[in-house]
Amino acid sequence: MPQNEYIERWQKLHGKRLDHDERKRKRLAREGHKQSQNAQKFHGLRAKLYAKKRHAEKIQMRKTIKKHEQKNIKSDGPSEPSANPLPPYLLDRSLPNNAKALSTAIKQKRAEKAAKFSVPLPKVRGISEEEMFKVVKTGKKTAKKGWKRVITKPTFVGSDFTRRPVKYERFIRPMGLRYKKANVTHPELAVTVQLPLLSVKKNPQSPMYTQLGVLTKGTIIEVNVSELGMVTVSGKVVWGRWAQITNNPENDGCVNAVLLV
Repeated sequence: MPQNEYIERWQKLHGKRLDHDERKRKRLAREGHKQSQNAQKFHGLRAKLYAKKRHAEKIQMRKTIKKHEQKNIKSDGPSEPSANPLPPYLLDRSLPNNAKALSTAIKQKRAEKAAKFSVPLPKVRGISEEEMFKVVKTGKKTAKKGWKRVITKPTFVGSDFTRRPVKYERFIRPMGLRYKKANVTHPELAVTVQLPLLSVKKNPQSPMYTQLGVLTKGTIIEVNVSELGMVTVSGKVVWGRWAQITNNPENDGCVNAVLLV
């Protein structure tokens, strides 16, 4: 059995407490009291951040309730019939059209799908190849053909990375511009932790930059969040999560990112 499934293993061997469901229900019922207590206890900046978060949650809750209450939708049509006769193909437009509202489940799915692809930085500046690559002009044969390139931006390569033979190497990733860790901010916990990089998932500039592991602003990276102690619904420890780079690493000398939760 995998090491991170210790909760499932315990439950299989020993079972759950007899009052497991009741305790779970009570814990959920206490959430409201806990939120109220926090709202009264917090001071200063923490209180402002908490109030802002609760305000957003309440707005979302009201929107959800409104969606449930909405039954019929009426399209805009003239309140009184016009005196001028209409051609046959425009007759149906004069009547108000009633349509059933989309079910809440469909709306919820659409909202979740949109939220899944939403990132802190939806737009980034394009980087040209002239800025990204520098032509290598050293060497007897390389200088004549000019087919080698040095990457001028920070990159990430895995721990098992080995360079190709110099004769066949096309892109050179300098050792001084390779990063292994990133400063990742958790938006909900409001904490910043230095976490090791696992891979580069998507560079918005080009698929080639993704393959080379180039770290630019807006790049989606995978980081090791096992230190944060995040757990899935089933009780498994989360190993890797995605984050988006929010700074220009070549200017700052470090990688800053926001966790996508």
